[in-house]
Amino acid sequence: MDAVRERTLGVLGGGQLGRMFVHAAQVHGYAVVVLEPDPASPAGAAADLHLRAAYTDEAALAELARRCFAVTTEFENVPAASLRRLADAGVAVAPPAAAVEVCQHRAREKRCFTAAGVPCAPHAEIASAAEAASPALASLLPGLLKTSSLGYDGKGQVAVDTPADLPRAWAALGGVPCLLERKLDLRREISVIVARGRDGALVHLPVQQNLHRDGILAVTQVPTPDIDTATAARAVALAEQLAAALDYVGVLCVEFFVLGDGSLVANEMAPRPHNSGHYSIDACDVSQFDLQVRTLAGLPLVAPRLHSPALMLNLLGDLWLRDGAARTPDWAAVLALPGTRLHLYGKTEPRRGRKMGHLTVTAADAARAHAVALQAADRLGLPRF
Repeated sequence: MDAVRERTLGVLGGGQLGRMFVHAAQVHGYAVVVLEPDPASPAGAAADLHLRAAYTDEAALAELARRCFAVTTEFENVPAASLRRLADAGVAVAPPAAAVEVCQHRAREKRCFTAAGVPCAPHAEIASAAEAASPALASLLPGLLKTSSLGYDGKGQVAVDTPADLPRAWAALGGVPCLLERKLDLRREISVIVARGRDGALVHLPVQQNLHRDGILAVTQVPTPDIDTATAARAVALAEQLAAALDYVGVLCVEFFVLGDGSLVANEMAPRPHNSGHYSIDACDVSQFDLQVRTLAGLPLVAPRLHSPALMLNLLGDLWLRDGAARTPDWAAVLALPGTRLHLYGKTEPRRGRKMGHLTVTAADAARAHAVALQAADRLGLPRF
């Protein structure tokens, strides 16, 4: 293998997850090539080379294969065919295209959970107006109707309370294939991030407790303040079981709901590092992006160690758009607090609901981290938690 190519990694996608992967890879001594059509992408700005082309561009994919010995993706909606094209060209691709395809389609994802023995919410697939009007679906109501593809951060879904609402909701979502899930008695939301090597080795980050607002992650806490050790261990075991069933290589996040009776159901999975794992950059000796580099490059996997309790606050574009005018938040007031680390993603245009950055607060104990994070939220004008 060419000496330069064997020290070069590639990533499809140019957002903040790609940017943080680039930083981690460069710390490990790798050059990184980003394939991303947006000329102002956060990852492209940090990369050693930015190929500005569509993810399906044959010439760009050939150039990526020529330059890189291994390639990953930073989001699940990259075309699986492009990943196969790279694998066929002799590139080590992680995660594999088949796993990415599963995560691109909610119905396939639920089938995968079931086949792997991972519990999920009662559900049904709906692909026609006749199916949407079926009386048999009444047992799943009240529920959530979700598009089978291209839904994230609370998008592409609508609440349905009665059988009469269902056909209208299906039409409002465009009459596309959908999944109807029964609403459950949710107590907490947690996530597990695992990394699996080509040799089947598995490690995981600490279990994260998450708070969502309007379908978007707002706060992550580690260690989990409200989850017992046995529940956390079950979540890790299920996530590792799923990764093994997929013959997965790379970093995989599995989101779980903890129900009122203490049982777990899988909500969804992401074939990549995850927003809820960003705290690991500052609070662990091995971050989720370090694990992504290690799985991609075939380096040894070691279990990450949480050296500091942490809280992460997601920073959305709404912070910049107060009182009808765009302005920069008072970062100095936040950074004056002990244990705060600000991560901004290099996005120039704030929009409501757009992830612009995150703030991590670490401390010697969880109570202190929580107290400082509340102070930071107050200074930024974020809701308390």
